[in-house]
Amino acid sequence: MASEASALRSSVLRRNYGRRIFFNRMATVLLVLCAVIALVPLFWVGIYVLQQGWPALVGHFPDVFSQQSTAQGTLADGFKGTVILVALSCCVGLPIGILTGIYLAEYGRNQFGNLVRFVADVLAGLPSIVAGIVAYSVIVLAVGHFTAFAGGFALGLLMFPTVARSTEAVILLVPDTLREAGLALGISRWRTIVAVIVPSALSGIITGVILGIARVAGETAPLLFTAYGNQNGFIAWDQPSPALPLQIYQNFINSQDPSTDYPLAYAGVLMLFFFVVALNLGARALAARRTGS
Repeated sequence: MASEASALRSSVLRRNYGRRIFFNRMATVLLVLCAVIALVPLFWVGIYVLQQGWPALVGHFPDVFSQQSTAQGTLADGFKGTVILVALSCCVGLPIGILTGIYLAEYGRNQFGNLVRFVADVLAGLPSIVAGIVAYSVIVLAVGHFTAFAGGFALGLLMFPTVARSTEAVILLVPDTLREAGLALGISRWRTIVAVIVPSALSGIITGVILGIARVAGETAPLLFTAYGNQNGFIAWDQPSPALPLQIYQNFINSQDPSTDYPLAYAGVLMLFFFVVALNLGARALAARRTGS
């Protein structure tokens, strides 16, 4: 009787084991298929951008940096303007984002913290054109003309939710033993955060900052309402500013000579593509260094 029960139990276990193996393999195949589906558009876009932009960038290398783009200046001016606008957005978005992330991680376990998280998540999914309209209403209408600072302000609004949530996630990974050690030594909580917690999470915070920059570097819609473009290049932060996304948009939409404007636009797309890829690779390198892998 005992042997029959043992045999029956072994049979049930074998059937359950075979079922688990089957579903495990099916789930693995499904996950691999989803990963391939996600990678195919990325590689397709990258290959298309290289095919269209590389001949224009290399075959007409001196011209793409000296030839006048449609009412927007040269590509060199556009790249310089993009870098300056990103720097201005960092001045607006990074302090708010990092400080918000620190607050949420250290003091945000309450209703107000939940409200801040909800607002940050909503802003993270906000259409970029809304940030442009806000900057237009707050700054452009107030000063009476388009400015580079208005463009940086709009991009900063888009940047800080990403930085805030990534900073919170990284700081929450810092072991509580470090906090307890600082407090046990008689150090105040804010000094423990500044001297112990933030340095421990610094590489992760920098990774979040780079991802935030990559998030806004290619935005076009906010700049149409704020920076607007300048065929004379960047002049001052309180004047209209060129930007690569604006040049690409103008060369495709308002092209007077497609044979000239389209190659310039594709060259600008490739430059912007390389810029964003470099930022993401930098974030990956910092994350790998942080984890020691």
